[in-house]
Amino acid sequence: MTGLAERPGVVERLGLAERLVAATPDLSPQERRAAEFMRDHLADLAVYNATEVAHLSGVSKATVSRLYRRLGFESAEQVRDHVRALRATGAPLARDLPPQLTDHLEQESTNLRAALAGSDIAATAATLARAARVVVIGFRNSYPVALHLRQQLAQARDGVTLAPLPGQTVGEELASLTANDVVVLVGFRRRPQHFDRLRDALIAGPARVVLFGDASATHPAGQVDHTLVCPVDSVTAFDSYAAAFSVVSLLAAAVLADDLREGRTRIARIGDVFRDLDELEVL
Repeated sequence: MTGLAERPGVVERLGLAERLVAATPDLSPQERRAAEFMRDHLADLAVYNATEVAHLSGVSKATVSRLYRRLGFESAEQVRDHVRALRATGAPLARDLPPQLTDHLEQESTNLRAALAGSDIAATAATLARAARVVVIGFRNSYPVALHLRQQLAQARDGVTLAPLPGQTVGEELASLTANDVVVLVGFRRRPQHFDRLRDALIAGPARVVLFGDASATHPAGQVDHTLVCPVDSVTAFDSYAAAFSVVSLLAAAVLADDLREGRTRIARIGDVFRDLDELEVL
């Protein structure tokens, strides 16, 4: 095959699925059979060796090894590492068999234990409670977490805003930040390309910064005021944010407890407005 084999720079930028699609027109019938199996079982390639792929796809091991080389891999181990790396970035990869509920529960428990062990919730809550203003920022998968955090914090204190609002950018929200303000930057994996630039701009600015995300977002941890680290690992094809939402609940509760009298007063005022506007159902 020419094409991919002669364009290593292009190959390195492609995921396995894209490499398989690009290579298919130039494959032999046996190689194409193995390639079709690989496309249909992409997630399982994180554990299969070349012998298993050959057996399951009905071709020889030599055919599979030749196909791996055509795709830009020197060995089955490189293929496994590539697929594992794809999943580590948050790319959804479905396994053949649905996950067992017991495995799901264990993974969720592991994530939550790691989140609670790796995050200083009490100190972060104290900073949030005593700030003049709190701005919560999130993009893509991080946006629902940021939205929920803003909604929870807004019940415990005033002056909490969310950015970016739909159709807006964040510049307007950051221009007036002061040393009395706090920004919570939510950054779980599969972040937009401008995330690091925004993070660095916030660190260089006057406001204190809380970085809230999985471990891949915490490399500048020494440069921010607080970090909240929540794994999103999952036995399914998709990341799980259960631990993150649990930390949001604990964080908001700790902010409320920082000044419980004022917090209770605010909750009561909010309840009065709910009743005046007839916004919530009556149970």
